Amino acid sequence: MYLSTLENILIPLGICVAMPVLIVYFVSRARQNETNRRTEVMLKAIENGAPIDPELFKSPKKDKKARSRKEKLLDHLTGACVTGFIGVAVLAYGIWKGCLGGWDAGDKMCILIAAILIAIGIANLVVYILGMKMFAKEIELEEKQSSEGEK
Repeated sequence: MYLSTLENILIPLGICVAMPVLIVYFVSRARQNETNRRTEVMLKAIENGAPIDPELFKSPKKDKKARSRKEKLLDHLTGACVTGFIGVAVLAYGIWKGCLGGWDAGDKMCILIAAILIAIGIANLVVYILGMKMFAKEIELEEKQSSEGEK
């Protein structure tokens, strides 16, 4: 009896409190270790009289490639497909479950969630279509520049 009550308290505390604190701790610790390693390398270089590259003092940037407009718009299309299909699946499940056992609050909630997912999917699809129309010239120019850069 007491173990069950203690379990009901400790699991949410562990997930909602301890886990985020540990994640922040580990991330900050990793950054601190990286800074310490970079500092050690710089000190050794200074001791040996080697020339020091000022770029090493700057914080390392993420090596993310700049995404083109077309890639961003394709992300909207992907989001539209995923949320739309999930919404349709949840809607079919809600209707199927409601038809089998009578309509209860869970079935109605299922249909409401499905409607929200389908609306998000439609909104992403509209953003994709309008974006492709609005940025057609810019996308074409980006594609020409990237194809010329590969040659």
